[in-house]
Amino acid sequence: MQAIASAIRERARTLFEDGTVCRALGWEKGETECDWTIALFDSAEDIDNLVYGDYAGANLSKLAVNLPKAEGKTLIILKPCDSLSFMQLIHEHRLSREDFYIIGAGCKGMKDEHGLLLKCQCCKGKTFEAADEVIDDEESRNVPASDRFAEVARLENMTAQERFDFWRGELSRCIRCNACRNVCPACTCRTCVFDNPKSGVAAKANVTDFEENMFHIIRAYHVAGRCTDCGECSRVCPQRIPLHLLNRKFIKDINELYGDYQAGEGEEERTPLTSYKQTDCEPSVVRERGNA
Repeated sequence: MQAIASAIRERARTLFEDGTVCRALGWEKGETECDWTIALFDSAEDIDNLVYGDYAGANLSKLAVNLPKAEGKTLIILKPCDSLSFMQLIHEHRLSREDFYIIGAGCKGMKDEHGLLLKCQCCKGKTFEAADEVIDDEESRNVPASDRFAEVARLENMTAQERFDFWRGELSRCIRCNACRNVCPACTCRTCVFDNPKSGVAAKANVTDFEENMFHIIRAYHVAGRCTDCGECSRVCPQRIPLHLLNRKFIKDINELYGDYQAGEGEEERTPLTSYKQTDCEPSVVRERGNA
């Protein structure tokens, strides 16, 4: 993807020089080969440090919400899956489209030190939901399709006790670093309930097994119907807990009960869980599935 990276840098310099943008949100190299971090570039000269390629896996959408208020447009570089998160934030009025100039960047799958990212093993497609222009090549579109719900189906076929044991084994490794919450584009509350000292759930360390379960299950329910399945939660987890599987289970259920739905796709609309149609399933169906 070197050609894409060079074209992005060249275009970014032009956008700075003609006054279209005043800053750019992208990636720069860190201390190791696989360590590419999110960076804010303030001038055309700084763009020399902007990189794009195999290790630009981080979704920039959440950082766009936290940018300091300033005049002028921000250039943001979005991969196809990132554009879903960006548009979902626009749907929720957390971002204003007119504040950004978007370069859609072609992607053939991102990596980390362990190999291909989990989210890239089940690529959701190459369509940009938002872009002022797209910089791409044919090579970036050769990503094989796969069933992203295969692992969820495997868990569904377990007994209730087997599923409980699986998730206890995974969640027991949680150190409550909050990395999953902090990186999640769907978690944009200014004050999180888990940071409220009066809530009784603000502990930063695991005190009981119940607390470990509660944090992740409540968070998954909070983003149900809004999660774009960007996989950032699992990508940043230092314990490599497959947190995205909780979200995918909810996405799979929503698709089966209310019809196929992809958060962040299309024009602004209510989500399946915040709207009503006469064709919606009855509550008894949900209860029966939950007891299965």
